[in-house]
Amino acid sequence: MQTVLVTGAAGFIGSHFAKKMLENNYRVISIDNLDDFYDVQIKKENLSILNKHELFKHFTGDIRDRKFINTIFSNNVIDLVAHFAAKAGVRPSIINPIEYFDVNVQGTINILEAMKKFNVGKMIFASSSSVYGNNRKVPFSESDNVDNPVSPYAASKKACELICSTYNSLHAIDIFAFRFFTVYGPAQRPEMAIAKFTDLIYNGKPVTLFDGKGLTGRDYTYIDDIIQGLYYSVDKIKGFEIFNLGESQVIKLIDLVRIIEKELGRNAEIIFGNKQPGDVDITFADIDKARRVLQYNPGTDITNGIKKYCEWYFKAKN
Repeated sequence: MQTVLVTGAAGFIGSHFAKKMLENNYRVISIDNLDDFYDVQIKKENLSILNKHELFKHFTGDIRDRKFINTIFSNNVIDLVAHFAAKAGVRPSIINPIEYFDVNVQGTINILEAMKKFNVGKMIFASSSSVYGNNRKVPFSESDNVDNPVSPYAASKKACELICSTYNSLHAIDIFAFRFFTVYGPAQRPEMAIAKFTDLIYNGKPVTLFDGKGLTGRDYTYIDDIIQGLYYSVDKIKGFEIFNLGESQVIKLIDLVRIIEKELGRNAEIIFGNKQPGDVDITFADIDKARRVLQYNPGTDITNGIKKYCEWYFKAKN
């Protein structure tokens, strides 16, 4: 039986990945510091679901704590690290860039150093589509230049990709880095657009679109498709590779609101605000590499994804 260490396992993507691995008879060791960036109760509920599996074990701790990390590695034989733990969010990173680099970059180095020390040879690293910044060429391809991030968060993820490549070159740690494109679905972070808009519209509160006219575009990716891509990669990790995981479909912000309105059966009061620092005009994933190498095949378009999310939302409220 193989063991996977999942950092950030109480979070949105981490908890879904941990669940997938448990369902496929992997032993899962969880690390999460239960950061209060959003409601900690959501993370505790994710852990309560995972704790029902006898192959799951959680440790509360911070990836910046090298002693804690080394203790986890020394007490367990780990076959794979799935590294999701990070400070998330573009706009907050502009306010507090020091903490973002401390957690995202130094924390990642701490994990890699422990892998080197304890001879753990494979990692899945969670990067972000934000590294593409405002690249004009679309769709975004893994071979595109990403030297112009527009937020500290994006810059920290680009730095982590470089660090991962370095550890592969120096220490032969095999790493697949995944650039996620706006992931959404059940139990997603509440401050993200789909969750936030759904709650505001349902409760009759105004929705502010911070791009002037609602014309910015995003490639929204349903969580089940992301987990499929990650799971299919597990037995293929070799060398250092970067993959886009997206739906490869773009929807304008105003059209996203219309889909949510229709699904909820309620009209939204829309306020148009100014564009915020760090926001990009469009995200759009070229997923040819993931299709070819990982047999990645996303199948949830935004309309069906919103329908699934709203079904979960209603259940969660009752």
